[in-house]
Amino acid sequence: MRNFEARPANSVSGAAAVPGDKSISHRSLMLLGLAVGLSEVTGFLASEDCLATLAAMRALGVRIEQRSPTHVLIHGVGLHGMRAAGRALDMGNAGTAMRLFTGLLSAQSFDSQLIGDASLMKRPMERVARPLRDMGADVRTHNGTPPVDIGGGRGLRGIEYRMPVASAQVKSAVLLAGLYAEGATTVIAPNVTRDHSERMLASCGVRLDVEGLRTTLHPPQQLTPQRIDVPGDFSSAAFFIVAGLLAAPGSRVLIQNVGLNPTRTGLLDILRSMGGEIDIVNPRSSGSEPVADLQVRASVLHGIQVPVDLVPLAIDEMPILFIAAACAAGETVVTGAEELRVKESDRIAAMSTGLAALGVVHSVLPDGMRITGRSEGPAFGGGAIDSVGDHRIAMAFAIASLRAAAPLLIRDVANVATSFPGFVGLARSIGLDVHESAA
Repeated sequence: MRNFEARPANSVSGAAAVPGDKSISHRSLMLLGLAVGLSEVTGFLASEDCLATLAAMRALGVRIEQRSPTHVLIHGVGLHGMRAAGRALDMGNAGTAMRLFTGLLSAQSFDSQLIGDASLMKRPMERVARPLRDMGADVRTHNGTPPVDIGGGRGLRGIEYRMPVASAQVKSAVLLAGLYAEGATTVIAPNVTRDHSERMLASCGVRLDVEGLRTTLHPPQQLTPQRIDVPGDFSSAAFFIVAGLLAAPGSRVLIQNVGLNPTRTGLLDILRSMGGEIDIVNPRSSGSEPVADLQVRASVLHGIQVPVDLVPLAIDEMPILFIAAACAAGETVVTGAEELRVKESDRIAAMSTGLAALGVVHSVLPDGMRITGRSEGPAFGGGAIDSVGDHRIAMAFAIASLRAAAPLLIRDVANVATSFPGFVGLARSIGLDVHESAA
């Protein structure tokens, strides 16, 4: 077992460039693999999750050259050029990959099976399978969880699907299947969700009509190849944003080349509402995605009632938000975050257990948490935390060490490599005292 050992380290400073965006990296491999011709991707995230997608696309007959860990060339085979893998496709810990591949493979002429690691094999997949079956796909789960078995050769039809819960993964899976459907496919979301798939599909020449929360895809004849420079992952940047806010007075951190897709940046609005001083510097575009640098200054935070409409735009950042809330004066309340229950872990339960171990006053809600923070002095005690193998839980408590009274031992951190290879080195480069060790 791999662990983090994190000691209190007051001051952080300097510049940091986080790895490429995981969501965009996944989608670039899938969509550009379906294009006709050669595409180039720079800034690719060579994490375990994205490498699982890369291996699966290769197994499906797409030639992908990895010139360096972050530079790939994709020889697209067209919408109908993939072939049967001849084996189960192992998604590792990548829930995004499994759900998106379920949509993509449901429209192919061959049978497929998707599996994953022990954690992924417990995650719900019926939320994707149901609308795909409505389109005519043959998708079977095992009591709602993987393995996912997909029968080939089914003609799909376009549908209008109203999602009961906002989910970019479900929306993307249905749109991927819609590339092959007869007639238009419409997805209606209850709240704003990430739109990386829509942006990339449009850049590849797919006609999409977007009206508020309603997205309609019209099946294309083919996808055009692209050159994509993947921006830094906002979810990875979130840990260093909060580190900069919680550091000693006068601390400053510059986080470079961060993707600021407006469907991803709810945490910025939340932290600014709490008093966080975060400036957007040098805004620009990288293909269809907005990018900028973030200048973060140490700040005195105060608790708030987090607006429910911002929660879907910050759902992956909730663990680190809970750490910020523990360091904010007064009470912070998060509701509408029931999606946290079905991530890589039950993140509400896992964060509650960790916060309790460190002496943070809080109460668990069915769909969130109520946290009473401390803005002066240490907000956390010392001790051992079980990350339950969840990368975001592990990294969140590593950042908590900035405001801890004693060292923290964070257990079971190997899965940090699924999203953020190099986390420890980057954390140490700006002043955190974090080491990885074997148990």
